[in-house]
Amino acid sequence: MSAAFALRPYREADEDAAIELWRRTWQQAYPSIDFTARVAWWRERWRTELVPAASIVVAEQADALIGFVTIDDKGYLDQLVVSPEQWGSPLASALVDEAKRLSPDGVSLLVNEDNARAIRFYLRNGFEHAGKDMNPTSGRPVLRMAWRP
Repeated sequence: MSAAFALRPYREADEDAAIELWRRTWQQAYPSIDFTARVAWWRERWRTELVPAASIVVAEQADALIGFVTIDDKGYLDQLVVSPEQWGSPLASALVDEAKRLSPDGVSLLVNEDNARAIRFYLRNGFEHAGKDMNPTSGRPVLRMAWRP
């Protein structure tokens, strides 16, 4: 399957690679949405909301960034991004395990209701349904999911 990867804390020099990975991954998941047009918005959100408030762990393989997870001090997992080439590999589970390690009292997240693959993944990794909501940015329906030790 996939070659080994290494997890490490995010560094400022990772910004461009992380943002491009976000764009490419979301574009693959939702091809009808133009994520390239959203990059400036995402870069601003990355710099002002996520980097200052979350622990970010990145995954590297052969000096390339192939995934990352963000988890804040309240246990909210805002982003789990895994390169499409790594979908189905152990990488996403390793990143979720890292989020659980960083937030041992519990992890919560929102997932698009129409993202069946992601919902199945979270259920397999010990998360449970915790309600419904709406994404304030996209207006899409989302599921609240939670993991408790």
